[in-house]
Amino acid sequence: MDSHPENPSSPADLIDLVRYPILDLEAPAARALARDCRAQLDRTGACELPDFLKPAAVAALVREGDELAKAAYHSVVTGTAYLEKPDPSWPPEHPRRHFDQTSVGVVAYDQFPRDSPMRRLFEFDPLMEFIAAAIGKPKLYRYADPMGALNLAVMGDGERLHWHYDQTDFVTSIALRPAESGGDFEYVPLIRSAIDENYPRVARLFAGDIADVVRVPMRPGTLLLFEGRNSIHRVTPIRGRTTRLVALLAYDTKPDTRSSMTLQMARYGRTA
Repeated sequence: MDSHPENPSSPADLIDLVRYPILDLEAPAARALARDCRAQLDRTGACELPDFLKPAAVAALVREGDELAKAAYHSVVTGTAYLEKPDPSWPPEHPRRHFDQTSVGVVAYDQFPRDSPMRRLFEFDPLMEFIAAAIGKPKLYRYADPMGALNLAVMGDGERLHWHYDQTDFVTSIALRPAESGGDFEYVPLIRSAIDENYPRVARLFAGDIADVVRVPMRPGTLLLFEGRNSIHRVTPIRGRTTRLVALLAYDTKPDTRSSMTLQMARYGRTA
């Protein structure tokens, strides 16, 4: 008999293993799933796995998220899409000198109880091993950062993420609850490359040209793998009283990855 998702004996109980048979990565079905994920990433920089979590599991994680959200640290930061201090030698209209605002609430890893279902899912080795196979890496490691390894992003009315590139190779997220309106995840697939920043297209995007923008529906239970280093992306402003909840699971191809103290202070209002 399956364990009840509200009190799972294993994180595997949260996952729809019939649709996503991730426990035996050598099995033909799992190998085919991993190949499909890598193919999606190669085409668009993103891979969606809808209903990765069972509906009852999503409901349980939302209840947990609402409780944890009471302790979220909400910040407002103004910066550029490149997440760096711009060189003043760039002309004022250059994309690297385009500033915008991000506002979001975050629950840090060290705020999750040891028996938290969300935390146990993040610490579940078979999930990490599947993600490694899906992105085509031989091995992954969980972040060693005591605050950044697992986050719950909590976004309320008016909060948003501005257009930006990631500084990591990939991001793993699990959608838990959409806002009443807004809160859409939007991105432009592979807008830049290692040899071409494509500044003219980025400038047009900042001016309002949304051609090529892909909108990812916020569907609870969806596991999203996203390679945001070359695909600029944002979350549109939240509207309404319902908070948007997304779990962010941090892995890297190198062990002992930690956030800088500057990033910790900006994101969590404290340092480890």
